[in-house]
Amino acid sequence: MMFIVYFILLLVIPLWAQSKVKSAYRKYSQVHASSGLTGAEVARKILNDNGLFDVRVEETRGKLTDHYDPRSKVVRLSTDNFYGTSVAGAAIAAHEVGHAIQDAEEYAFLRFRHSLVPVANFGSNASFFFILAGIIMGASGMLLLGIVFMAAAVLFQLVTLPVEFDASNRAMSQMVSTGIIRNDEERETKKVLNAAALTYVAAAVVAVLELVRFILMYVGMNDD
Repeated sequence: MMFIVYFILLLVIPLWAQSKVKSAYRKYSQVHASSGLTGAEVARKILNDNGLFDVRVEETRGKLTDHYDPRSKVVRLSTDNFYGTSVAGAAIAAHEVGHAIQDAEEYAFLRFRHSLVPVANFGSNASFFFILAGIIMGASGMLLLGIVFMAAAVLFQLVTLPVEFDASNRAMSQMVSTGIIRNDEERETKKVLNAAALTYVAAAVVAVLELVRFILMYVGMNDD
């Protein structure tokens, strides 16, 4: 029964988070921002106000594919947010600029997360191979190695949380201080930013649950 509950949680938590994001985005992408600025204009304004004239703002294909590329120094916004003038588009644009500001200020957690990328990528790809092999072969040492690799990927997920929350806080502060949103729009903007943050929280929770499960399996294997 516990295993059934566990697997239901692994399935339900991410789906719930994704539904909250899509629901908030769908609702507030229909709400016109009082500033009348497109997402691209919001991003450019905040970047300029922070002296980040070298960071470009570009359109990218897809829906909710918005991101900041630290290697190319580019804020990429999905088509709807790039051209749209909604509260949701403005919030997402400001959030991605928040990452650009973090990069410029060498925000510690962002730097740490970048350093973890190669380790986390290798860990997420290799962990299940070693874990599966360890379980099938009854080799606790191989299982432990897989757990170590998985822990690196989980650490990346956990470090992502303060990075994303800080970017959202920066976005909110910048939008208020620059007059991009009015006082009565702050609540709607926060809802969009909070819903987006839920996806990262959900991913971290699922990753930790998986790690704990395999640790308990390793402990049980050695107790036998």
